[in-house]
Amino acid sequence: MSISDVKNILGFIGGLGMFLYGMKLMAGGLEKIAGDKMKNMLGAVTDKRIMGILMGAMVTAIIQSSGATTTMVVGFVNAGILNLLQSVGVIMGANIGTTATAWIVSLDSLGDTAELIKPAFYAPLMIGIGAAFLMFCKKHKKQNIGEIILSIGLLFLGLTTMSASMSPYMKNEMVQNAFLTLGKNPLLGLLIGIVVTGVMQSSSASVGVLQTMAGFGIVPAGTAVFICLGADIGSCFTAIISSAGASRNAKRAAMINLLFNTIGVVFWGTLIFIFFKIFPSANAFIMSSVTIAIFHSGFKLANTALFFPFAKQLVRLSEKIIKDKDVVSSSKEKNTEDTYMQLDDRILNAPSIAMQAVTNYVVKLGQMCSQNVKDAMEALMYEKYDLIQVVLSTEKQIDDNVHNISNFLLKLSNDGLTDKQSTTVKDLMCSVIDLERIGDHAENLGQLAEKMRDNGLKFSQVGVKDLERMRKAVEGSVDNAILAREHYSVDYSIKTFKYEEEVNRCEEELRASHIDRLANRECDSETSVIFFDILTNLERVSDHAVNIAGYVKEEA
Repeated sequence: MSISDVKNILGFIGGLGMFLYGMKLMAGGLEKIAGDKMKNMLGAVTDKRIMGILMGAMVTAIIQSSGATTTMVVGFVNAGILNLLQSVGVIMGANIGTTATAWIVSLDSLGDTAELIKPAFYAPLMIGIGAAFLMFCKKHKKQNIGEIILSIGLLFLGLTTMSASMSPYMKNEMVQNAFLTLGKNPLLGLLIGIVVTGVMQSSSASVGVLQTMAGFGIVPAGTAVFICLGADIGSCFTAIISSAGASRNAKRAAMINLLFNTIGVVFWGTLIFIFFKIFPSANAFIMSSVTIAIFHSGFKLANTALFFPFAKQLVRLSEKIIKDKDVVSSSKEKNTEDTYMQLDDRILNAPSIAMQAVTNYVVKLGQMCSQNVKDAMEALMYEKYDLIQVVLSTEKQIDDNVHNISNFLLKLSNDGLTDKQSTTVKDLMCSVIDLERIGDHAENLGQLAEKMRDNGLKFSQVGVKDLERMRKAVEGSVDNAILAREHYSVDYSIKTFKYEEEVNRCEEELRASHIDRLANRECDSETSVIFFDILTNLERVSDHAVNIAGYVKEEA
């Protein structure tokens, strides 16, 4: 191996690095520019499959990775944000959106006569302009624009560097024969596409490298087509890996993605193989960067059209492959899935969507805490002592979820966020702390119910009536605070504050009236101590609800 060969190898590695980093940087810049629009896309996913397809395509076109999008889908299904049927549309759309990169790369395949309009010609200038925006502009919006310009320059400079490094070898007879051999062996082409994409964790990147090779006019259709098909299967590995340790439904979402791509590749690959056998000249047709992009997009659209009517069947097939073990374990697992909140770190690829996802988790956590307070009060007031164990068990789940959500928010805060997003993340972290405190007070109430049960204590009808009044005000405060966060609504925040005023009035009046009953010996001292403890815990629950509502009001 000569020094020239070493130089070319290093050049190829460097060019590939610039290309991959350019893709990542462009995804980050586009995501920041899209901002809340991407966040709102999540709310657009309904049972209308076409909306899911559009959202999956748009999000993937922005973040430049179908693997990242499908991984997000796995995380959303794991959290109960999407159901399996809704996830099918998003997965289909993600596979269409990933072809955007191929079209961007194909721009560099314009002929020599169009040299002045080829992106690669302006790549150094783009890098310079982008760097200037990042260094000298103080506004985040202009910095994001600079990031996008810089990333496009890096992407095309990387392609140019890779092309220059491969150029001395592309006319070699051995290399050309290797591509011809691949064209005659579809299974080998599929395998190369699967392995390369699995290693690079991006079908967009592997197809981009293939397009660069096609620029030398040595890649026949039989080779390009089956490598592209293999890349589609290889792109599923990211979501499969991310589903490890997740709920069964999350695993099923990853399986749906694998089934969609694998069955599609087998079906269309078989038809293409037969077509090439009938028309050998088509197999030998030399593909360009543009024709690869056309095939890549055409296959994705055709596969989506094929599977569109069979979304329910895909869900059922995934359920048959990943079965519930038995009725008992299924019931226990469902309970775990409903209460356990584990956010996938790969969602961090799109901070806006990650923020929406974690907000949904915080809302779900708030609903758990609210229900736990209600269950504890039911046990205290109406002797429903079977709820005591439910309260104590739920508190442990709340603590686990607080830990998971807090860790995710910490990672999210270290990502490139806008000032507004950083404020929201900080407030979400504070909200989680407040919800943990509400959970602790629910546990205190559950333990007070346990004490009443063990000592055979009981509140009088007057005492129960007083607690019911206080309870309604507290529940109103907590529920409206959660709604304020869920809908980002100042109106719900104001309602929370009004309920807090009612809670404070109740607390003062009930303490005074109970002291009077105690003085008149209408109740015993041991029950009175518990009564006062209940008032204290409920009042503090409302205080934490006010904090949560206050964060939303400050953000508005």
